[in-house]
Amino acid sequence: MRGISIPDRLMHILIVEDDAEIAGNLYDYFTAKGHQVDAARNGVTALHLLATLCFDVIILDLGLPGIDGLTLAQRIRHDAKSSIPILMLTARDTLDDKLAGFSAGADDYLVKPFALKEVEARITALAKRAQGRVVAKEMQIGALRYDPFSGVASWQGKPLKLSPKSLKLLVTMLEQPGRLFTREELEQAVWGEPQANSDTLRSHLSQLRRELTLQEGKLLIENVHGRGYRLLEQYDT
Repeated sequence: MRGISIPDRLMHILIVEDDAEIAGNLYDYFTAKGHQVDAARNGVTALHLLATLCFDVIILDLGLPGIDGLTLAQRIRHDAKSSIPILMLTARDTLDDKLAGFSAGADDYLVKPFALKEVEARITALAKRAQGRVVAKEMQIGALRYDPFSGVASWQGKPLKLSPKSLKLLVTMLEQPGRLFTREELEQAVWGEPQANSDTLRSHLSQLRRELTLQEGKLLIENVHGRGYRLLEQYDT
């Protein structure tokens, strides 16, 4: 259940929250930012997702039906032997409640009501800390730039209008320009698992390649037949 490598601030997030409105707000906010998000309304579903998918961080409510949040955190830490960062969200705000949360395995604790931007800041810090990385700086190759703080990629000075998945794909390749990525590596980075249909990845790559066209119709993302794709390190615009 180790988290996958994080390209910039893009993460695979598990939301464990039984309040449909809160879970929906979190889900919509983070998917709009380009993150991959799964949600569970109870501990049993959460454990199943954790056993089958890779996550970078967990947003966990304490007041869950059945298995409560404290018990779930303990099972994640002790039974599953997982070190995935956990941010606990709860209406309980006493010191004893917070100490119980940390004792159960929480890495951070946020009391409801909360601001979505604060949740984002906290889980980003947790995920970066877990990866042993500093906060990412702007990435740039020639006229191609990505600002991790605004979440905006630009080409030749103009913001790119990309879907969240296409943006995540671009950031993955921009983090290691010149590297040849296999189809499976790119699918793992973007969706958390290989896709049954190769057309899924191909459609997002096609969008990127249309946006990132060089002189005389040359493409910034190179297709190496039968092997994979790479973002060119050097090019003429």
